[in-house]
Amino acid sequence: MSTPIIPEYITVHLGDPDDTTARNIRVPFIDYIKNVASSEIYPTWPESALRANIYAQVTYALNRIYTEWYPSRGYDFDITSSTRYDQKYIENREIFQPVSEIVDSLFNDYVVRQGFVQPLFAQYCNGTTTTCSGLSQWGTVDLAQDGLSPYEILQYYYGNNINLVFNAPTEENIPSYPGIPLRLGSSGEDVRILKRQLNRIGQNYPGVTPYLELTDFFDVNTETAVKNFQRIFNLTPDGIVGKATWYKIKSIFNGIKGLAELQSEGLTQGETARVYAKALQPGDEGVQVKLIQYYLSVLAFFDEVNCKIKLNT
Repeated sequence: MSTPIIPEYITVHLGDPDDTTARNIRVPFIDYIKNVASSEIYPTWPESALRANIYAQVTYALNRIYTEWYPSRGYDFDITSSTRYDQKYIENREIFQPVSEIVDSLFNDYVVRQGFVQPLFAQYCNGTTTTCSGLSQWGTVDLAQDGLSPYEILQYYYGNNINLVFNAPTEENIPSYPGIPLRLGSSGEDVRILKRQLNRIGQNYPGVTPYLELTDFFDVNTETAVKNFQRIFNLTPDGIVGKATWYKIKSIFNGIKGLAELQSEGLTQGETARVYAKALQPGDEGVQVKLIQYYLSVLAFFDEVNCKIKLNT
């Protein structure tokens, strides 16, 4: 986990999560938000109400993506089109021009709790046929007519301890799983992330592990903690963090932290910061050196310079 980004694309499941007949479609994130907003709110509403609702819709979707809510549960999509679980998305629907213009101006802005990194789980409901502890869509109309700004409307529903993050970068949405299993002897930042999550899980499940030192090396204590976790959660206790174990750890961690709840323990910057070597010098060895050598070898294929790098083994 690191600082949230705005994904270039989002994969939408056109139905309830377990509806195996429903298709997945991959759409640009900005087009997804325009569709959701056009499906859930009315373009004739006051602009402050429209903006407050769109902030909530963007933030809700980002929370699902940032927590990998569905992938961590074994699904192959980011979000559903069902309002029973997520936000309304109607494939190929008309997009309202006022909505489109507002989304263009704020699709890369989102809401956070002060001091936290993850996008707020910006729960909301229509406020007429359904009510909830979050934002009321129809209620935003009254507040806008009373002169409240979009931020003040959001504060009214989510509390005064929120901030808006502006102009977040747009990048490819890359899954958190490192792509290769982590095991005894592995090293790198993904190992440090793994240890952070196991340490927090261990506070609720003491059988998992004593405190693991937050280094980037997968040592014997880490292997033992992984085996304990796997036993508790009915996975093969081999001490290897493959894709299934990685996402099970992430799912349990998200649940304990309440990252997909309106009131959450939250993630601080310190919990998400990645640690890198400050500088590499001649004579240095280790994983960071091998990583740089790998990158240089790849770049050599695209460079006219005849550059050959011998990787350390």
